[in-house]
Amino acid sequence: MDYSIRNRLTALKKNRVEYVKATDVNSLYQAVVKQVTKLNDVRDDTTTYNNRLDTTLADVFSLLSLFYLTIGKTKDTLATYCQIASMRQILNHMNESTVYNESDLAPFHRRLNELRTIVQHDREHGKHPKPLIKLLERQLNECEALVRSLQESLSVLSIELVPIHQKLVTLRRQLVALAAKEGSHKAELKPLQEELRKIESARVDGYFLGPGGTVPASQALCSSLLEECFDISQEIKANEESKHVASSLKPIYDRLSELRSELESLVLTHRWTLRETELFNYSLSLQEIDKMRVDGKFVDSEGNRPPGQYVLLYLLRRCYGLIYRLLSSSEPVSEELMPIANKLSTVKKCLNEVLKFGGPFSPRDLYPYQLALFQIDSMRQDGKFVGVDGSIPEGQGILMAHLNECHELVEMLKESMEEAEEEDEEDEDIEDEEDLDEEGLAEEPQP
Repeated sequence: MDYSIRNRLTALKKNRVEYVKATDVNSLYQAVVKQVTKLNDVRDDTTTYNNRLDTTLADVFSLLSLFYLTIGKTKDTLATYCQIASMRQILNHMNESTVYNESDLAPFHRRLNELRTIVQHDREHGKHPKPLIKLLERQLNECEALVRSLQESLSVLSIELVPIHQKLVTLRRQLVALAAKEGSHKAELKPLQEELRKIESARVDGYFLGPGGTVPASQALCSSLLEECFDISQEIKANEESKHVASSLKPIYDRLSELRSELESLVLTHRWTLRETELFNYSLSLQEIDKMRVDGKFVDSEGNRPPGQYVLLYLLRRCYGLIYRLLSSSEPVSEELMPIANKLSTVKKCLNEVLKFGGPFSPRDLYPYQLALFQIDSMRQDGKFVGVDGSIPEGQGILMAHLNECHELVEMLKESMEEAEEEDEEDEDIEDEEDLDEEGLAEEPQP
C-alpha cells in the first residue's frame, strides 16, 4: 500500500476551507483500487495477514469510507466499511462483558442485512472490482459470525430465566451509568439495590427456581450477573468519596469523559457541524485507549488493577456506541448540499407548525418562507443543485422532495387564507343585510 495515499486522505480530511469534492474522492479511490489489486497479486487468499501494511490498509479504507459518507454516497459499498468496523468494536465489547440480550442484538442483525444488500447490489452490477467486494464481504461475514456467536450464547438460557436475565442486564447498565456520574448517588442507588435484593431473595439454596420448583439450566449466567451487579453497587458506595476512579487511572477517565462529551455534542448538532471524516480521529483515540487494557482491565505502572474499572469500560463503550450512532444516521446528501438541506428542513418544520396551529394570518406572514424558497430555487441550474466545481453532488432527489413539500405547504396555507377571507366577506354581507333590514324597519311609518 502506497503510504502517500494515506497522507493524501489525511490532508483532504484536514482541509476545512473547501467542501470535499466527489472528484477528489474518486481519484483517491482509483489509486486505492490500483494498490489493492497489486497486493492481491502477491498475496495468498487463504492466509491471514496482520502487519504494518495491513494497519495502513485499514486506516486507508476507514478514511475512504468516511469520505463516501461525507459526499453523500451512503448506499455505496465503500460507505459500509466504517460502519462494519464500528459494529465489530461494539460487538466485541458485548462479547467480552456478556451483558446483552436478544433486543440488543436485533438492531445489529437488521443493519448487517441492510449493508449486505448494498454490497450484493454493487457486486451484481459490477460497480467495484472483485477484490474490493471480496474484502467487504469478508468483513460482513466476520461481523455476522460474531452476532451468531452472541445469539448462540443466549440460546443456552432457559426460557424460565429470560425475564430475570433481562432485568439483570438492565440493572447492570443503570449501575455502570450511575458509577460514571459525578456527585452523590445514594438516592438513585437505593432503589437499584432493593431490586437486586428482591432478585436475590427469590433464589432458594442459591438457585433460581422454575415452575413447580424445578431448577432450570444456565444458573451460572444469571448468578454471575447478579454477583457482578452487587460488586458494582458496592464499588459505587466505596468510591462515593474518591471521585470514582483511582488517581493512576484519572488521565484515562478524563480523556474518555472529554471524548464522550464531544461525541454527545455531535449527536445533537451533527446535521450542521459534522464532517464524517472527523470520526476517524475519535476512533483512533478510542482504539489507543482500548489497547492499554491487559486481560480486559486497565492497570497502573506496577501492573495492579486499581478501582474504577467499570466506570472506564462504561465510558469506552459509550463512546463506541455514539460513533456508531453518528455513522448509521449519516444522510445520503453531499456535504456541499447539507446547508441547503438543513435550511429546507427548518422551513418545512416552521410551515408544518404554522399549518398545525392555524390562522388567522396574512400574506405578509408567509413572505419569509416564500423568500427562503425563492432563494433556494434560484440556486438550481437546469433543475439541479450544482457544486462549486460544476459537478452534481449527491442528494438531489432528497432536496427536491423537501423543496416540493415546502411549496405544497405554502399553497395549502394560501388556500386556507383565501377560505378565511371568503368566510369574512360572507359574514360582512350577512351583517350588511341585517343592518339594512333594521334600517328599513326603523323608517317604516307608524299607523
